[in-house]
Amino acid sequence: MSQKKDVLNSLNEKMTSLDQLADQIADIFGCPITIEDSNHHVVSYSKHKDDIDQVRISTIINRKVPDKVINGLWKKGVMPKLIDSDDPVSIPKINEVGLGNRVAISVRKHNEILGFVWAHTSDKTFTEEELVLFKEAAAYVKKFFLKDLQRHRKLEEGYRDFFWQLLRGDLQETDAIKQREKKYNMHLEGNKAIVVIRFTDEVTEQMEKHAFYLSESQVKLHVITSLFDDNDFIMLVHLKEAFDYKQTLYAFMDQFITRISQQLDLANVFGAAGLAYQAAQQIQNSHQQAREVLKLQEKLPDTIDPVKLYEDLGVYQFIEQLAETRKADQYQNPFMEKLRAYDQQHGTSLLASLEVYLQCDSNVYNAAKRLFIHPNTMNYRLKRMREVSGIDLKDPNQKANIYLDLIIENIQQT
Repeated sequence: MSQKKDVLNSLNEKMTSLDQLADQIADIFGCPITIEDSNHHVVSYSKHKDDIDQVRISTIINRKVPDKVINGLWKKGVMPKLIDSDDPVSIPKINEVGLGNRVAISVRKHNEILGFVWAHTSDKTFTEEELVLFKEAAAYVKKFFLKDLQRHRKLEEGYRDFFWQLLRGDLQETDAIKQREKKYNMHLEGNKAIVVIRFTDEVTEQMEKHAFYLSESQVKLHVITSLFDDNDFIMLVHLKEAFDYKQTLYAFMDQFITRISQQLDLANVFGAAGLAYQAAQQIQNSHQQAREVLKLQEKLPDTIDPVKLYEDLGVYQFIEQLAETRKADQYQNPFMEKLRAYDQQHGTSLLASLEVYLQCDSNVYNAAKRLFIHPNTMNYRLKRMREVSGIDLKDPNQKANIYLDLIIENIQQT
């Protein structure tokens, strides 16, 4: 063991690339080594003999770990252990995906996953001393990742400050944005949007580790950068496919929320995204829009919870501005007030029935189904609504007006 330790200590003088480092680590432990980035793309791999499994072959050929293997590692609880632990994790074979025995360790800077080192152990079992040594080997890998990180980000604090300036809208001059974009190697071309994941639980170091990992391990969209702001995990994403970006965003947020909730047993996690923009100056708008969706999800969970995109809010996009106007004018909808007074006097529910009717796009049968009444009863209630309040339910302006005022009332009551 002391000889292996001496070889490991000499790596700093010998290694000039990650490829060489992978071979050196493989020689020390007598088994093939694969080094991946945080997105499970192969960064380097050592030479190997014939006694390897199909997963290693596929990974090397495709330069990425197959999705079915990553899913298998999640199902077996391996990925959460790797994300949470700073120590090596021994992984028994997973026959369903063709994965042989492994020892793996995450390479991180603080709570951010930089990558992973995998040892294809086959029938070999690492001793306690070798596990300690494997952790030290990962520290050498970290040096290379940090060099790459610095090359891409230059000064990390400045990089984060730049993101905050974009979120706040402090930078509006195109030339100033371009200068910082070049300085920090942050590529802001194409459609960009802000995605916010909001946690109701207190954010812990473990949650941060999982959040950063999940933000990096994406395929259909690229997370340009991310940061935590109290209980909000804010991501600037580049949407690769313009034609199906809505589906991509929903799938991304649903998967993110499901995985982090299940693995960490979190009670409530919400997600929202603003509009996609080409101009970097509009990132601030996308951020505010995502926050608006989250606010409405909290106020109207039954109505808004399924909605995660600002563009899918419909009239809810401007409902609070309208509410402020109504308040300033001390406006009360005359139709609603007449129906409310009638309901209070006679113990009826005409106003509530009208709200359901409008929510069902004026469909009598759907409204009756939701109210658990017969369609004839629904038609009778509509007749009484017209008689009591004078509303013309064939007038789209009157219907739209009362529908908006009902929404405002619901928001104000929460």
